[in-house]
Amino acid sequence: MSDIKEKFQIISDSSCDLPPELTVEKNIKVVPFYVSFDDEHYEKEIEEIKIRDFYQKMVDNPKVFPKTSMPAVQDYIDAFEPYAKDGQAVICICISTKFSGSYQSAMTAKEMVLEDYPQARIAVIDATVNTVLQGIYVLEAVSLRDSGMDFEAAVERLEEVKSTGRIFFTVGDMEYLKHGGRIGKVAGIAGSVLGIRPVIVLKEGEIFPAGIGRSRKSTVAKSIDLLLNYLKEEGGGFDRFRLTIGYGYDYEEAVAIREQTLSILREKGYEIDEIPLFQIGAAISVHTGPYALGFAIIEKGLFNS
Repeated sequence: MSDIKEKFQIISDSSCDLPPELTVEKNIKVVPFYVSFDDEHYEKEIEEIKIRDFYQKMVDNPKVFPKTSMPAVQDYIDAFEPYAKDGQAVICICISTKFSGSYQSAMTAKEMVLEDYPQARIAVIDATVNTVLQGIYVLEAVSLRDSGMDFEAAVERLEEVKSTGRIFFTVGDMEYLKHGGRIGKVAGIAGSVLGIRPVIVLKEGEIFPAGIGRSRKSTVAKSIDLLLNYLKEEGGGFDRFRLTIGYGYDYEEAVAIREQTLSILREKGYEIDEIPLFQIGAAISVHTGPYALGFAIIEKGLFNS
């Protein structure tokens, strides 16, 4: 029992977009974002509104643009305090500060908890990423914890690998990008040309345009090419990396793209058995719409250990 108690607790905001059953299995505490369709009534993501229900509302009401709100300071205090009381260290991983103030909420909560529990060990990490890339980054924290790595070493290693994270993705159309206002330079690459869809790269907290296409097939193909280029530039075997596919409303499409991608990777000589599928949550989909689809990849935390 004491051996388990010495392990640090992992906490993340719900931008990590990990399936609830997986967070339970891996002992990850999730602090939810809030979502609203009328800008008045906010519900906790996952806990009060399920992700599938959230997407169905988006699809059924295409002219209504939902909004999200970051976790409050009190939400983080409530998450940290039980572990501080119990003397257990905490690593809290938050969505990129370029997209949300969740990290600042967590930092404020940390300082308030330390006032009551000055011996508490709480590390708050700006993931510099979001959505399913944040999710696999959190899973790397799990792998470090479960390997027996100590708290300080795990924090150091997580800071080292986060810059290797990339998302290569596309969206259904430009409407949510334009309405969200946070990634205007991506929207700007297509201007007002009808039917143009962007291909987008996220790295180190920044969004970059990486191409355009008129069809879903072409933008998905461009996203796969970006993934292949990344692997070629990084070099080495596929065992260095953790990869997932993030999808919005259309699970069947994600399954088909997974099979296509697995086939291409194997043809290129990469040894890969499977690619997990994680559904993109509310914090990001309010800006990308219900039909975002792409790849998230990051170097494994234990690869050089």
